[in-house]
Amino acid sequence: MTQNPTSPRMPSPRPLKIAFVIKNFVATGGAERYAVETAQRLLEKGHKIDIYARQIDFDLTKGMGVFKIVDKMRFSSVLSLYSFSKEVKKRLAGRHYDVIHSHDKGCYGHVSTVHTFSFKRGKEKMSLLQKMNEFWISPRAWLYIHMENIQAASQRLAAVSEVIKEDIKKSHHRDKGIAIIPPGVDVEKFCPEKVSALRAKARKDHGLGPDETVVLFVGSEFRRKGLDDLIPALDKKMRLFVVGRQEKTDYYKGLAKELGVSQNLVFTGLVEDVIPYYALADILVLPSVSEAFGMTVLEGMACGLPVVTSAAAGCSCIITSGKNGFVFEKPEQISAMLLALEDKALQKSMGCLARKKAQSCTWDQTALAYEKLYHEAVNR
Repeated sequence: MTQNPTSPRMPSPRPLKIAFVIKNFVATGGAERYAVETAQRLLEKGHKIDIYARQIDFDLTKGMGVFKIVDKMRFSSVLSLYSFSKEVKKRLAGRHYDVIHSHDKGCYGHVSTVHTFSFKRGKEKMSLLQKMNEFWISPRAWLYIHMENIQAASQRLAAVSEVIKEDIKKSHHRDKGIAIIPPGVDVEKFCPEKVSALRAKARKDHGLGPDETVVLFVGSEFRRKGLDDLIPALDKKMRLFVVGRQEKTDYYKGLAKELGVSQNLVFTGLVEDVIPYYALADILVLPSVSEAFGMTVLEGMACGLPVVTSAAAGCSCIITSGKNGFVFEKPEQISAMLLALEDKALQKSMGCLARKKAQSCTWDQTALAYEKLYHEAVNR
């Protein structure tokens, strides 16, 4: 694939004409929500936004131009992504944009947001046989790495966290032209006043006592997000609500039974509205083994909840451990952190500081950071 299908004129006109490239322009999924929220706020600032996507929620595109990309090769995720990048290139041909902003691998952009770790990450820990099987003799791996390299060649890269920036530097040997632009949060939708108004009913609906400590885990991919480490850390007086796509629940129920906390565990599955669960919770925990960012932590902080997360999670960079949350290096530390947070005064003080921090991490701030990055690309 040739790179840079169009070039920005100099100097940049105002407002900017921006092409947003993402496979799915919908409100579900971290990268997707990131693109939607950013595009909408840039539109409000007067920029012209065109969306290039294969799946589109048209309710989210009011005021934007829309170019629907044909969804091909759905039988293979890597071929589907490759097909998408090729089709986008064709649709962009002959069109002028001040900035092409890509959110996907395989798509070159003047600005490209890196939402995930590289495919090559962890390769050094593999055995020789694993490397041969997963990299050297795998056409799928070659194609995926090829698309990552196209993305990494973009003029400006935006990493969603420090851990992603470090991964880019290590995997692609690039240390220039990389900004860190984390996700934001809607501090009006996720706020202490809203969850306080819902708390009594939410707890009553689930048969919770007013003083019972409730720990909340939000997210799918339970193993990667560390549910295996959270269940053993749970005190028998606590309740744990697991909100997200149910996977291998029999295994986790068995683990809870083995540890004597099976009555303390509630699996809700996917829910349309997560706010009532922030309302009934006292503590939010995201003990991820690997996490590009972790938007649920920011949402919990905006709601005034103290949070516990791992140093491996990108969102750990916004937490001052012991002040507005806890960050652990080893899973063995989770239990002590949860026990400390049974103290209602600590819950309140830490939650207030968490809310204050979240107020400086809004989607408006994310959009402002992209405006700066766009002008850097245009003026280059």
